[in-house]
Amino acid sequence: MNNRNRRNFIKKTAIAGLGLGIAGSVSGFYKEPEKGKRVGMIGLDTGHSVAFTKSLNNPLAGDEFNGYKVVAAFPKGTDNILDWKNRIPEFTKEVQKQGVEIVGSIEELLKKVDVVLLTCIDGNKHLEQALPVLKARKTLFIDKPFAASLSDAYKITEAASHYNVPLFSSSSLRYIEGVKEIAEGEIGKVIGAEAFSPAHLEKHHPDLFWYGVHGVEMLFTIMGTGCKSVKRTFTNDTDVVVGVWEDNRIGTYRGIRKGKGGYGATVFGEKGIKVLDNYKGYNPLLIKITEFFDTGISPVSIAETLEIFAFMQAAEESKLKGGISIEINSVIKKAKTNSNK
Repeated sequence: MNNRNRRNFIKKTAIAGLGLGIAGSVSGFYKEPEKGKRVGMIGLDTGHSVAFTKSLNNPLAGDEFNGYKVVAAFPKGTDNILDWKNRIPEFTKEVQKQGVEIVGSIEELLKKVDVVLLTCIDGNKHLEQALPVLKARKTLFIDKPFAASLSDAYKITEAASHYNVPLFSSSSLRYIEGVKEIAEGEIGKVIGAEAFSPAHLEKHHPDLFWYGVHGVEMLFTIMGTGCKSVKRTFTNDTDVVVGVWEDNRIGTYRGIRKGKGGYGATVFGEKGIKVLDNYKGYNPLLIKITEFFDTGISPVSIAETLEIFAFMQAAEESKLKGGISIEINSVIKKAKTNSNK
């Protein structure tokens, strides 16, 4: 969609809104983002790309997302995960309906935008896709999974550091309702936690990287960093991963592949026990992303993101070695060595 067509789309959207009795003028109802607020999207092979765009480009969003709008997208995503690759045309049409210009390359995209959302569903593509963004010094959010290997995760973060580019990655489950109050001391010091989520498997990713990451992110949001060892019990239907933290607290992740799925956690504190089970979708994450775009300060440290993926890599090695305990430092050392090759 060129600039003229985008202006026509905006005008039609505004008029449609007025026809529904929504107050505002054609010029004031919906404004193209000012320079600095133009979002580019890479990878239209996931429903996240549609959901994020609909929220950010919603004419009724007001200032909720700090004025950021998706203006251009490069649709190519996964090469190998056919169920999602085959949906790229569908998702592309949905994103176009929101006034987004579809471009033919990442290089073309970078000329039109100020910041980037990397939404490709395939973590194997993220290093390849992130490097040109980082070289262009565009602030970058990477949707889950951050990468499909711990060594790739280190390569991405090393490139961001080299080019001095702000980088942020998080699951929306980090912002499940109630977690903020726990961080503020509602139940005192957290003694331990048991988080759960669906844990579907995908052959091109280490097991938990694909979907279990959402529950593991919740676990680390509650427990903080400092996990020293991981032990995993695996069956076709269930994962149970037990992490021991440096201060001997225990955090557990349960991955669900059979029966009723869901997201949540039970948190054990010095002063009480709290259940978190009210997940409110993507908008709380999008608010944090657009605040990050404004400030250049990630609400989640890269060190924590890397430890989350080291936890999951250690769980992978525990499974392969019959469920023995794996030291997190051992998988970090191996990944750092591989990232330098």
